[in-house]
Amino acid sequence: MAVDMQLAPKQKRAAGEPCCEPVVYPDVERHEAERIAAIAKALGDPIRLQLVDVLRKHAGKVCVCELVPLFDVAQPTLSHHLKKLREAGIVDSERRGLWAYYYVIPDALEEFSAWLS
Repeated sequence: MAVDMQLAPKQKRAAGEPCCEPVVYPDVERHEAERIAAIAKALGDPIRLQLVDVLRKHAGKVCVCELVPLFDVAQPTLSHHLKKLREAGIVDSERRGLWAYYYVIPDALEEFSAWLS
């Protein structure tokens, strides 16, 4: 089956002149995009994603000593992942003596979830 197509020759455009108009524009402002990207980056590691999953399913604050046996990494590595999640504003912690207790910040994932939907 043959299809006849007419191709227009290329034409030079003036310097600085756009080639075409954008089809869509972003709905997300720059500062919102940076915040969402920080959350996505923090969740981009499988261990961090699993940590958030465990913490959001837990009814309260979880001691780091309860998290260590769930993962096949050393405690300092787990603490590093928790630090990255804290820096992204996804989780927070509370110190009680020697131990730190972690929990998901309730509104932290709502912005990310809303953007995805």
